[in-house]
Amino acid sequence: MCGIIGVLGKSNVVPSLVGGLKRLEYRGYDSAGIATLCDGVLDRRRAEGKLKNLEAVLEGNGLNGMVGIGHTRWATHGVPNEANAHPHMTPRLALVHNGIIENYRELSAELENRNYTLESDTDTEVAAWLITSFLDDGKSPAEAMALSLKKFQGAFSLAVIFKGEEDLMIGARRGAPLAVGWGDGEMFVGSDALALAPLTNRISYLEEDDYVILSRDGATFFDETGAKVEREIKLTQLSGAMIGKGNHRHFMMKEIMEQPAVIGETLNSFFNPKTRTITLPDLPFDWRDIPKMTIVACGTSFYAGMVAKYWFETLAGLGVEVDIASEFRYRSMPLAPGGLALFISQSGETADTLAALRYARENGQHIASIVNVEESSMGRESDFVFHTKAGPEIGVASTKAFTCQLVTLACLAIDAGKQRGVLDHEREALLSAALSEVPARAAEILENDTNIRDLAAEIFEARDILYIGRGPGYPVAMEGALKLKELSYIHAEGYAAGELKHGPIALIDEAVPVIVVAPTDHYFEKTASNMQEVMARNAQVIFLSDAAGMKQLGEHALGSIELPTVDPFVAPILYSIPVQILAYHVAVLKGTDVDQPRNLAKSVTVE
Repeated sequence: MCGIIGVLGKSNVVPSLVGGLKRLEYRGYDSAGIATLCDGVLDRRRAEGKLKNLEAVLEGNGLNGMVGIGHTRWATHGVPNEANAHPHMTPRLALVHNGIIENYRELSAELENRNYTLESDTDTEVAAWLITSFLDDGKSPAEAMALSLKKFQGAFSLAVIFKGEEDLMIGARRGAPLAVGWGDGEMFVGSDALALAPLTNRISYLEEDDYVILSRDGATFFDETGAKVEREIKLTQLSGAMIGKGNHRHFMMKEIMEQPAVIGETLNSFFNPKTRTITLPDLPFDWRDIPKMTIVACGTSFYAGMVAKYWFETLAGLGVEVDIASEFRYRSMPLAPGGLALFISQSGETADTLAALRYARENGQHIASIVNVEESSMGRESDFVFHTKAGPEIGVASTKAFTCQLVTLACLAIDAGKQRGVLDHEREALLSAALSEVPARAAEILENDTNIRDLAAEIFEARDILYIGRGPGYPVAMEGALKLKELSYIHAEGYAAGELKHGPIALIDEAVPVIVVAPTDHYFEKTASNMQEVMARNAQVIFLSDAAGMKQLGEHALGSIELPTVDPFVAPILYSIPVQILAYHVAVLKGTDVDQPRNLAKSVTVE
């Protein structure tokens, strides 16, 4: 969600701040701003909407300073406008904030009793004035920050600069990430390492309830008790080149096209080409001792968990519960002693998923996570981390991170099945071989782009679209519907094909296209019958299947997308790719913002 960048520099920091905000655009935002300290005086520029609006403001009325902070805001409290945009300023400081100060009403009342006047509708301005109130009471910036943190309730990360303090910046985190970048006579803060990528490759991460005092000579970290602590400096491989669009019109298409390579990278973490088997590192648990597995995730990652449920139960004989994190964390769900809780998140910072992880730990579960950012909060708080090798994913709608999650889950299911004695060596070898072919088969699917673009032209004016599938194809249908609605704003729903007659078939007529996910697995004949039912009601069907499926039903559909013939085990991975491409082309035809859909954020760090 909101993005933070801060620089203690050796020259004018405004270009670095604007560049950092551009690298944070992928998180989603609706306004932006920067504040600097020049000759001890605070100043700022803010604008509603995209960064180009802020850049236009800066061109007409520039800023200078060797100390500065910047922010992209995703509105929570208060509508998106310039008055509510960050940074928020008082006569004593400027502040940027990611998260929610939950007790802002009580704090606001206290401040009003002291005759402080707030001008915005945000919880953030309350934070700025509370710190200011302690400064007015004679406290130092560090003391004011520490006292304020004790009063804040909620999840947040903060970066603050202070009037007259040319060599000071203070950052803090509780529930929302914040990274510190180490330079040569310069220091940086950012919401993630990606924001700091061209500035430094030396990164430290604040842990929960830490705050940090930065000068150009370095950083001093403190924990929630105020005690000094050490935080490791780590090298990151991210670079500015990794987040360019290349020759593609949108990041999303670039990331779709990268899937053969990143699937291969992820698979190579587990696949031994010499023995052609899946080999995991030593795990802090034994699959044979796991009584039950709980998978928790949000959005697209939740659908990856749904696919994995079929795999683990079928291949490993392991019972699996799959839960949406925002529901799980409030259900007080009983968890079997010694169970495995597996958390899936692209960013590793998803607030609901992180809270669910902590609940599971408190209830005696082994904790594992699948994340694309190894040094994320979830990664650091897990007993074991499975790192997908998708690389930076800038488009808000997840594509390559999703397929890498599926590949990782497939490898885990094979390993669990082998260790639990459900998979014999022959079956393990067949499944491992099928997985090893996925990168090449994915590349074949990408060659079908023109056909998929033509099909998008047939349906982009529809008001409603349904996706159906069975077995592992059902969550793929749900993922396809999610991609379409978040990118094109067309209402779309994914259904288990067998549920059509229990209600959804009432929606079917000639104006409602139906996307059918139907590899020739043991569900195929039933799915084919459901397809015939919707065609009998004049639905326009787009049929996704392999050569055998096309031979049976391809000619009866409005359009078809033929996919490679593969073992049904890996079909969900491959069938996810054309539904991504279809959603992309529909969105392009609709003229929507493909990489930054309205109201959405890449990293959801608030509830």
